[in-house]
Amino acid sequence: MAANCKRVSFLLALVMTVVVTLCSLFVSGENEVSDLKIRTHLKRLNKPPLKSIKSPDGDVIDCVPVTDQLALAHPLLINHTVQMSPSFNPESVFSESKVSSRTKKQEPNDITQLWHVNGKCPENTVPIRRTTKQDLYRASSVERFGMKTQKSIPKLKSYDTTGVLPQNGHQHAIMYVEDGVFYGAKAKINVWNPDVEMPNEFSLAQIWVLGGNFNSDLNSIEAGWQVSPQLYGDNHTRLFTYWTSDAYQGTGCYNLLCSGFVQINREIAMGGSISPLSSYGNSQYDIIILIWKDPKEGHWWLQFGEKYIMGYWPASLFSYLSESASMIEWGGEVVNSQSEAGQHTTTQMGSGRFAEEGWGKASYFKNVQVVDGSNKLRNPENLQVFTDEENCYNVKSGNGGSWGSHFYYGGPGRNPNCP
Repeated sequence: MAANCKRVSFLLALVMTVVVTLCSLFVSGENEVSDLKIRTHLKRLNKPPLKSIKSPDGDVIDCVPVTDQLALAHPLLINHTVQMSPSFNPESVFSESKVSSRTKKQEPNDITQLWHVNGKCPENTVPIRRTTKQDLYRASSVERFGMKTQKSIPKLKSYDTTGVLPQNGHQHAIMYVEDGVFYGAKAKINVWNPDVEMPNEFSLAQIWVLGGNFNSDLNSIEAGWQVSPQLYGDNHTRLFTYWTSDAYQGTGCYNLLCSGFVQINREIAMGGSISPLSSYGNSQYDIIILIWKDPKEGHWWLQFGEKYIMGYWPASLFSYLSESASMIEWGGEVVNSQSEAGQHTTTQMGSGRFAEEGWGKASYFKNVQVVDGSNKLRNPENLQVFTDEENCYNVKSGNGGSWGSHFYYGGPGRNPNCP
């Protein structure tokens, strides 16, 4: 009997050893595959630079030859000739010569990126924020790195056919104009550093240039600032862009993390942190974002500030936007990852203050404009506002004076009226 027990114990120990060994081999093999995928993707993203610059915020900025950037690997851009300047710039019909006393502390050229203190990129190169292993480890998958989900689409009441607006985890407070023919948009966007509660949440302020169906084939071009711990590994406020041609399903990405956007500027890095930032009851800073369609070449161009023409999204990337946009949105967006748990995140939008607090406290968009068919910047007509949960984040619009069409927006997220 004792001998049988020993034999059984030995067999059980042997089986356990085999199981543990097989599991470790499986996990090891899985890790090797994962690491290989990561190394391969990093090699694809990080092109050999002519010069690298270490930023005080921890970023490494690689100066990559214009013709070596990832954008040109897109199947539609294999034989693409880089256009180093737009054929036309939009003509402004809005006078900004009168500056009110409350804007005297702001100068567009005050806004800069931190890596500039340690150098600049040479001629004929573009600055690209280096992607690290840690960036990819934080992503849900290597394949989806740098991509949004369909939950990012604002569910406006005019596009809701069910009568019930879904709680999809993304919340917005925006101004918008729809059912038109637009060739671009512009705004001055107040810059803050909102608190983001969970690593997989973000807070942003941006312009959306939209065309197509909101359910399946939406074309979207986006630019502004964001705080996104999962994407960048920190809580810095960063300049960003995004594009998609199929409602965020499989095309497009943030910044230069996939092929598509062609950068020509050597002074500003997509995804780079920006400073200085606004502070409550103190100096306020804003960035200028202008997106417009070149009427000759058809590409969609991006300008940052008064002088930095960043580059363009080639017209061939899009279906609807190859002609024009039908809707423009300006405003804020946050991710509420705790919605399924029955409570709201404390992630802030804008300054973290509600719109009614106004100047120096709430965040704003001012000089909101669209580009019309004659390539002129104009004040939009029939502007509307929208927010998913006004007790969590809200928006208040205004018009006139040196601010033109404008709005305050934002909020703290979870509070006694937003549990």
